[in-house]
Amino acid sequence: MSDFDEREKDQPGGELENIDTSSDDGKDEQKGSESNQTESEYEDVCFICRRPESKAGKMFKLPNNISVCNDCMHKTMDTVSQFDYQGMLNNPAFMDDLNKNLNGKGYPNIRFVNIADLQGEGGIPNKQKIKKKKPKTGEEPVLDIKNIPPPHRIKAQLDDYVIGQEHAKKVISVAVYNHYKRVATDTMDDIEIEKSNMLMIGPTGCGKTYLVKTLARLLDVPLAIADATSLTEAGYIGDDIESVISKLLAAADNDVEKAERGIVFIDEIDKIAKKKNTTSRDVSGESVQQGMLRLLEGADVEVPVGANSKNAMVPLTTINTRNILFICGGAFPDLEEIIKQRLKKQTSIGFNAELKDKFDKEKNILSQVTVEDLKKFGMIPEFLGRLPVIYTLEALDKPMMVKILKEPKNAILKQYQKLLELDEVKLEFDDGALEAIAEKAMKKDTGARALRAIIEEFMLDIMYEIPKDDNIGRVTITRDYIEGTGGPIIDIRSISGENPDHLKVIEDKNI
Repeated sequence: MSDFDEREKDQPGGELENIDTSSDDGKDEQKGSESNQTESEYEDVCFICRRPESKAGKMFKLPNNISVCNDCMHKTMDTVSQFDYQGMLNNPAFMDDLNKNLNGKGYPNIRFVNIADLQGEGGIPNKQKIKKKKPKTGEEPVLDIKNIPPPHRIKAQLDDYVIGQEHAKKVISVAVYNHYKRVATDTMDDIEIEKSNMLMIGPTGCGKTYLVKTLARLLDVPLAIADATSLTEAGYIGDDIESVISKLLAAADNDVEKAERGIVFIDEIDKIAKKKNTTSRDVSGESVQQGMLRLLEGADVEVPVGANSKNAMVPLTTINTRNILFICGGAFPDLEEIIKQRLKKQTSIGFNAELKDKFDKEKNILSQVTVEDLKKFGMIPEFLGRLPVIYTLEALDKPMMVKILKEPKNAILKQYQKLLELDEVKLEFDDGALEAIAEKAMKKDTGARALRAIIEEFMLDIMYEIPKDDNIGRVTITRDYIEGTGGPIIDIRSISGENPDHLKVIEDKNI
């Protein structure tokens, strides 16, 4: 026992980080110093309770880079001390094995955890580590007001990617500009500026998600796009409401400060409306709206790092949602009927009276939506009250479809022209072909998504046959080809490099 006592005295405070488990001390120290330098920006996480060092305090270091907080270590030692070790210490075989291992041959063959099973550093993947918060110096705000683009510049940049939707782009530009001024200054003359979350309403395929994606890319802020259909009340199968913030944290590379000034876009928000005429518990409707209230208004939320749900094997971190801009979007089917019912009540009879069927043919009936209509649809008043900016997007008409095909920076036609340029073939569409594609897309009634489906169908044969013949120099898509009554015009490349002598017209749909 004297050897054991002397070794115990050599370890200050009984801490376990000074125990050397390998025979080559220099290599281990060098590896440890390298890992400390590369991971200094991350916090240690307790292997038992999963709390970070900022919450649990100083950690005990165990072999294989496992960290245990002070509370868990004391609880473990209290539990272990309840066992009777007198029988073990009085056992000569056990004491011989203990002395042999303490004399440089390793630890006794006693393990509460199989450390070999813990892959990586402490069993914690890099994406589940928590970055340390940098101390606030108070020198400069997070965003400089002078560098925030004004609303007209934000809208001008959106115009390069999104066709039409002038009112929606104007509203979202002003809202984002005011929001980031608020984030940068925190307060103005001791007057607290409230956050302006947004609710965007528009038919499917009109550009709701694309508008937010473009905006986040231009502003270079973290963006999380979540789907409200997968959210359920806490305790039920599905994603918890906090998973929305977890996606934002992942988009910010687990940087809490960066995530706290990001944008969250919750799509399909109309799918969490209150269910009508149901006797079962509404775990994916009204309950989700009530659970999102504190997120929208601003609260400290504990979210898992690197996972969508809380469990014992992932660390937790706290995020304040006060400066996170929430944008909710949905198609809100059948909302038009609710608006028409309200408007028809205002009709009358007689001369200069408005007829009841006046609103049946109106295309952008959604632009007349009110909060009362949304309440009748199934959204609770508390939820709508936290979304003060409500605006609608227009349904796409034929001229807008034609512009979407050719005008944006990454238009669908430009993508196919780039693909054929790689084969040294020029692709052209005449105006009749563009109108024919737009007419077919209008019949599908799925918005801009129908454009790609139609072009994919008609470009299949061309993309298959063009690489076969190196003499093809130009392909022109005509209206007859789109309507199935003719074929594309194939321009044969001349040998001398001059203008081609002839055009070969294919009348069959299949080249």
